Amino acid sequence: MKTADDYKAIVFDINEHDHMFKVAYRADLFEPGNISGFLAGPAGNIAGMKMVQGLRIFDIRFPRSLVESFPGPRFGIDGLRQLLGQTEKQPILGTVPKPKVGRTAAEQAILAKRLWSAGDGSYDFIKDDENLTSLPFNKFEDRCRAILKVQRDIEASGQSKKLYLCNVTHSDIDIMLSRANLIAEEGGRVMMMDVVTTGFAAVHTMRQKNPGLFIHGHRAMHGFMTRESGAGIRGQGSLWGFSVSMLTLAKIYRLLGVDSLHIGSPKSKMQDYGESELIDAAMNPAEVNGYDSFSQFHITREEHHAYQALSLNETKADANFHTLGQNWYSLKPVWSVASGGLHPGVIDTVVNKLGRDIFIQLGGGVLGHPGGAERGVEAALEARQAVMRGQTIKEYVKTNPESALAEAVAKWGTEPKIVY
Repeated sequence: MKTADDYKAIVFDINEHDHMFKVAYRADLFEPGNISGFLAGPAGNIAGMKMVQGLRIFDIRFPRSLVESFPGPRFGIDGLRQLLGQTEKQPILGTVPKPKVGRTAAEQAILAKRLWSAGDGSYDFIKDDENLTSLPFNKFEDRCRAILKVQRDIEASGQSKKLYLCNVTHSDIDIMLSRANLIAEEGGRVMMMDVVTTGFAAVHTMRQKNPGLFIHGHRAMHGFMTRESGAGIRGQGSLWGFSVSMLTLAKIYRLLGVDSLHIGSPKSKMQDYGESELIDAAMNPAEVNGYDSFSQFHITREEHHAYQALSLNETKADANFHTLGQNWYSLKPVWSVASGGLHPGVIDTVVNKLGRDIFIQLGGGVLGHPGGAERGVEAALEARQAVMRGQTIKEYVKTNPESALAEAVAKWGTEPKIVY
């Protein structure tokens, strides 16, 4: 019979200079399939102890017994491509209407039709923003029905299958399930939820009980958890504040079953988890997964590890950057979502750094095109075509000076730039 001593945690690899250490727990200290109960251990009361002035959880490596106790994604990467009937491995392109709120449901549907009808009709998705739920001027039911009718009509005309990332977010899970059911009834394929604000239990429940929809995870509010608040976290000064890395959250959401998740993007308008300067300084120019150095584009090492944690079947530990790696066993991979001020001129950069299994969201980078939203869609599609042919954006524009992409590049260039 085991005693309390048998269940003691083991602390090892203590690095006093960098304030880093590792802790190992017995797997049978944690209830399978219960992420809320699990986090009450390593991320529990310790942050409230007076004697501890700062702590950051950089990574958690989950054992097989816990990994396989969670549902994981329903579709994952290959599942969505099959759902869309895609035979070519290409990035998924779409737009989040800006401003975030203000349009009526009818206006949102009109915009969806404009975007999906533009160019050759292959633009993939339109997405609700994180705070567009059910508002007095834009009710969820009206918006859902209106946009999905546009989707049905567009597809009936012979165009490619579309995705409407419809935001079901609510603090009442029954209401979220009701909204998910409406999406399914109207022929939708995707439900979006704010996975941080709704909570881990809500994500797990929606994965288990939603009517077979693809789950798109928006990470609104993650910065209150993931941004570092003390330079001493990396051995460079006073240690204070408490946080958890986006890498850790990404792993948790893969366990719980999201099919896609925001991870950031090259030089986007969003803070890189508070680590840009510290991690960027530690970047090395070595090739990563066959791609060129990404340090010049300010993709943080943590962003790269978060991407790997979502998209690969197994990742290796990286002692230099305090990651533990992970074997995902039978759990499907997750789509990484690049967003935050992107424009068509950097689509080749994003794909070269993060691969083709990625969602690329363009808001102002499409809607703000000098020729209008339709030309913005054309520019994005031309950029994707160039990437698929192995061309850079600069090469494409040089040989197609009258193209929509050339107009976009004339306005925003081909370097990462904040676009609203």
